[in-house]
Amino acid sequence: MMSHSSETEEDLAALPTTAGIPEESDPMSPSSDDAPNAPPPRIAARFYRYSNSRRKSSAASSRRNSISSSHSHLSNRSNRGNCQSNHVAQHLRRTSILENRKARLAAREAHAEQVRLRAALAKAAPRNSNSEERAQAAMLAREKHLAQVAASCAEEVRRAKKVAEEMKERKAAEEQRYRLGMEEKMAEAERRRAEYMRNGRRLRTDSVPASESKKPTVEDAGMLDEASAARRIQQAWRTRRRRRIVEDYLALGLSIDRVHDTSFEEIGTLLQEEKVVSTTGRIMAFFGLQMIDDTAVAKRASVRTFLSAYLILGHPAQVLSKDGDQEQDLMNKAKELMITFESASSKLSASNRYLPTPEALETISLVHTAYTTAFDDWKARDSSTLIETMVASFVNLDAIWQTVKDDTTGSVADDYREGIRNNQAILLARIRKLAGQDRAATLIKKAIRESRRARPKRRSAAEVRPRAAENSAASSPVEATETASAAAEVVARLGKARDVKTKDRESNALSELFSALPPNRILVHELAIDKEYRIETSPRSHLRNAANRAVCDGMRHGFAQGEGDKWTVAMADNIRSKLLHIMKPGHSLHRVISEALDRDHIMTQCQRGMFSYEKFFSFMASILPKLCAPYRDETVKALAEELEQPGNLEESIEKLFKLLHVIDLIHLDYSNYMLKQSAPLLIRESIGYEHKCFGDDLLSGKITLEKTKRWWTNAAVNCFTEADRRDPWDRPMADHNRPTSQKIYARGLVDLATAPPPLQDSELPETLHLDKSRISRIRFDAVRIATVGAILLTAKNLLKRDVRSQWKAEASRMWETLKDGYLRDDGTMSARVLSIIESSHAMPAATKAQLGSTIARFLTQAADGRLADPVVKVLFQRLRTHVFGRVAASTSGERVRAASQASEGLASAGLPEFVAQVGEVVETLARVSEVDRKSHGLWYEQIAKEVEAMGDREVAAVQGAA
Repeated sequence: MMSHSSETEEDLAALPTTAGIPEESDPMSPSSDDAPNAPPPRIAARFYRYSNSRRKSSAASSRRNSISSSHSHLSNRSNRGNCQSNHVAQHLRRTSILENRKARLAAREAHAEQVRLRAALAKAAPRNSNSEERAQAAMLAREKHLAQVAASCAEEVRRAKKVAEEMKERKAAEEQRYRLGMEEKMAEAERRRAEYMRNGRRLRTDSVPASESKKPTVEDAGMLDEASAARRIQQAWRTRRRRRIVEDYLALGLSIDRVHDTSFEEIGTLLQEEKVVSTTGRIMAFFGLQMIDDTAVAKRASVRTFLSAYLILGHPAQVLSKDGDQEQDLMNKAKELMITFESASSKLSASNRYLPTPEALETISLVHTAYTTAFDDWKARDSSTLIETMVASFVNLDAIWQTVKDDTTGSVADDYREGIRNNQAILLARIRKLAGQDRAATLIKKAIRESRRARPKRRSAAEVRPRAAENSAASSPVEATETASAAAEVVARLGKARDVKTKDRESNALSELFSALPPNRILVHELAIDKEYRIETSPRSHLRNAANRAVCDGMRHGFAQGEGDKWTVAMADNIRSKLLHIMKPGHSLHRVISEALDRDHIMTQCQRGMFSYEKFFSFMASILPKLCAPYRDETVKALAEELEQPGNLEESIEKLFKLLHVIDLIHLDYSNYMLKQSAPLLIRESIGYEHKCFGDDLLSGKITLEKTKRWWTNAAVNCFTEADRRDPWDRPMADHNRPTSQKIYARGLVDLATAPPPLQDSELPETLHLDKSRISRIRFDAVRIATVGAILLTAKNLLKRDVRSQWKAEASRMWETLKDGYLRDDGTMSARVLSIIESSHAMPAATKAQLGSTIARFLTQAADGRLADPVVKVLFQRLRTHVFGRVAASTSGERVRAASQASEGLASAGLPEFVAQVGEVVETLARVSEVDRKSHGLWYEQIAKEVEAMGDREVAAVQGAA
């Protein structure tokens, strides 16, 4: 290293100031002062400088260019004999330099590590990015700015239009003034000319200049040729014709003020007069508002559209169904048209020869076109709503006809047929008029197809008839004696399974558990209300399944206790009795089942240990398909495949449970088949049978008529109060408005069935005790209709839609969603209902939040049974009024008329989507009313007389006190 030192380092080594550490002097070496190569102090000062703490560039701070290197090199050259001392100093300096560099590098690395840590922390820290808020704020600011710009532009446009109109009116007035002045001058000139022509020659005066001719010649300017005369005559005739058109229209006196002051009926009659229509048509043609090549029908429609503007402005409440944006736009267009038209008509006079200016004609044409377009749009939407309403009415009438057309016991079908046909013909004519013949046929066919598809499908007689009953020789119940006792005997024969006597106590208990038939009185009552009534599996299926499960558990416990043979015999005997019950002795399978499942035979096999459950299940798998109804084939086939598979005792008991369930279904099918065969007789004798049973209960003291009397009294008070409010009795000829027994009963029944749930026992009269479940269901459906209707009505108002428009899809989905209740434990019901509306109709966030809170409030009130919200209360009251009006109809004609107007009435009430549901409620209440009044009419008459006598006594007491 020393051998490569530079000369500069050798020179610096000789300086006394360069030694940072004292060095040992070499006695053999010359002194530093005598060194021949030592530079002067000024030169040494230039080379030997203290290094700054700041780092130089790489070139300046390199090892080769450093001062220590130069000094070492110089010392090496100048003092090669003093190597030992110089080496130590250089080593120390080198070490110091290296340590400084290491310290700087360590500090730099520490700084870099801190920078990396801060960067990592900054990257890992969650970023609170508010880009969405900024974007939304920017969008709101943009919309606000655009709204301000639009408003300012609109204001500028209005101001410019106003200035233009003022300038136009000013120019027109100035032009009119100039024209009048010119006409006056022309008239004066014409008068002078005529006077001059009459005189013929001018009198001699001194004022005549000498240069003029003494005898002026008469010019021929006063004489007109035929063409000029014809033009003048035509001009005068056209002016007179225009004047008569304008005067005839002004003579009608049509104006917005007059239409507003006149009643709607009177002004409607006036606008339909032929004189008004023809006069308006002439003045519209005069202003160019009708095309020359239009047909007579098109011209008449154009005139009626024009005259409708008077009705829209004078009586908007009667003409427009609601006050929406489209209706407001139509009113504004009609107002602009009438103002422009009246302004142009008032300016027509003899001075301008009854000719409107081109500017006025253009303005009227533009305004009329805008009004006609708005009117056509409104009429198209309104007509579509009317078409939907009338199609719904047509379908409702068809549903009623499908219900009563198969009636053979009375004259119901004959009464309804004529009324339904007449009303359907009227509706069909109106629908064709609005929608056209082809479209009307398509809409009606599609609606009827959907309505009939929605009705529950009825299986044919061949599908529901058990195979075991096909060859039965049982006599038809219709051939029995047609008395109430005969009906009771038929019902008892249907329920004879409950009275089957068995030999053993266990089998008798098992037989009592498997009864699917309701009590006789309930059975007859349900048939009287619904002739298609069949015993369903759902109300009692869980009870029978629970009983079967309990029996199987007991059988499993019996096998564990060593009593398996006893349970096997009892189970086989019970199955044998059920299977033999559905076939008559003499049937081909009757003997097979009797021998195979004989009690003694099964007991002998069990005692000898020869009974096999595999053979028993195989036998049942071969027998059941021969006994079941055709529509049960799939169920029985699946069971047969499972029974034929081998298994242990636990699996065998589970197979027995499924076998018992299928046998219950077969037994139920047989009971329904027998019920269908006996239905005509039971329906005919149901009134007498129920009358007899009710009378027996009264005589035995099991029931009283206290609840019925209280219910009838409340209904009578409500009817009398309503009638008194409508037409007081003290007025002359008002007795015919007194409520009849039919009205009182209908009021009581509707009030009972359409009140908020639940139904209390104290509210239900004894005569309607069998209809408790039906009335409870109607109550729930009524509240559900009002709740869903209120939700849809609120959504339509918030979204500015026509309240008469039918949102059938949304209503149907809400109806099914709220079937099991209005609230859920997780609180998601309101969100689900809101999502149904949101999926079909887009809405802003504010509207969505408002609608969501309203839905939650409606559902909470419906779940609590208190309808406190004004919207729900109004809809519920309208629903009750509608149902009462249809139930109170006494004749078939009134019922058909009410049904044909049901869709329109519900649309005006805000419930256009619930025509089918309301129709079902009305139909159910009508059948209940008919059966109940026929069965208990005697007691209703007694109660009515007692209530009327009590009312007369109270009135007499009040009069006596007065």
